[in-house]
Amino acid sequence: MTLLGWAQIALVLAGVLAAAVPLGRFIARVAAGERTVLHPLLSPLERGLYAAAGVDPARGQDWKAYACSMLAFSAAGFALLYAILRLQGVLPLNPRGFGGMSPYLAFNTAVSFVTNTNWQAYGGESAASYLSQMAGFTVQNFVSAATGIALALALSRAFAAGKLSHLGNFWADLTRITLYVLLPLSVVVGLAFVALGMPQTLGDYATAMTLDGGTQTIPLGPVAFQVAIKHLGTNGGGFFGVNSLHPFEGPDAIATALQIWCQALIPFALCLSFGAIVGNRRQGWVLLAVMLGFVLAATAAIYAAEAAGNPLHLAAGLDPALSNMEGKDVRFGQAL
Repeated sequence: MTLLGWAQIALVLAGVLAAAVPLGRFIARVAAGERTVLHPLLSPLERGLYAAAGVDPARGQDWKAYACSMLAFSAAGFALLYAILRLQGVLPLNPRGFGGMSPYLAFNTAVSFVTNTNWQAYGGESAASYLSQMAGFTVQNFVSAATGIALALALSRAFAAGKLSHLGNFWADLTRITLYVLLPLSVVVGLAFVALGMPQTLGDYATAMTLDGGTQTIPLGPVAFQVAIKHLGTNGGGFFGVNSLHPFEGPDAIATALQIWCQALIPFALCLSFGAIVGNRRQGWVLLAVMLGFVLAATAAIYAAEAAGNPLHLAAGLDPALSNMEGKDVRFGQAL
C-alpha cells in the first residue's frame, strides 16, 4: 500500500460523493414526476412514449400490478434479446459475419442481461455483431438498470406510505429513469470515453501490419457508449471479452477512475433519494454512511491483501510483484 494509492481511492470516492448528493435529489424529483431542467427537451418524448404504449402515468399500481408489469417487461426483453442473438447471422450490422449464438449460450446471455447480472460466457469481439451489442446488450444495460432503480423507488414509496397499495406506476418509473437519469449521464460519460480514446464506430475491424511482416486484426466497434451505460447501470458484460482490461475499453488511468466513479454513483445517490422520498433526509444519510463504511472496510482489506502478495509465493522466494496476477489489471497501480 502507498500514500499515492490511498490518495487515488480517496479522490474517486470524493468525486462519487460530490456527484451523488445532487443526483440523489434529482432522482427523487424525477420519481415524483416533478419538472426538471431536462423536461423542455425530453418531456415531449416521454409523452409520446406513453401515448404509443397506451400508458397513463398517473394511474397508480399496487404491489401485484407493479410486479406483474415488471415481469412482463422483463419477459419481453428476454424474448427480444434471445431472438437477436440467435438470428444475428442473418441480421444487419454484422461486418465480421458472426453466426447466431447456440441456443444454450443465447439463453444464458439473454437471462443474464435482462436480470442485470450480465454473466459473460462469450467474447464480445469474436461472437457478437454490432447489432447484438447495440440493440441487444446496450438496450438491456439501460432497461435492466432502470428496472432495478424502479423497484428501489417503489420500495421507498412503500416505506413512506406504510402500505403496498400505491407504489407508483412501473411504466412511468421505467420511462422517467431511462430518459432523465440514465440517458443524459450516458451521453456525457460516453463522450468523455471517446475523448479518452475508446472507439465508437460502425466500421469494420482494422488490419495492422506487425513488425515481423504479418497482419493482425484489431477489433473495433461502438464501444464507448456501451461502456458508459455498462458502468452507470452497474452492469457487467463489456464490449470485449476481457472487459476493461482491454486497452480499447480501459485506455488509461483516467478512464479507469471514471468507470469506478460511474459504478458507484447511482447506488450512492439512491440512498439520498430514499431519504427524500420518505420525507426524512437523515435516513438517507444514515444509509449512505453505512454503505460507505462497508465500502471503506472492504477496500482497505482488499488493498492490503493485494499489496502484501501471496504468502505461499513469498515463502517460495517468488517475486511478490508477479503473484496474484490472474485476472488482474495493474497498468495503473494496485489502487485502481
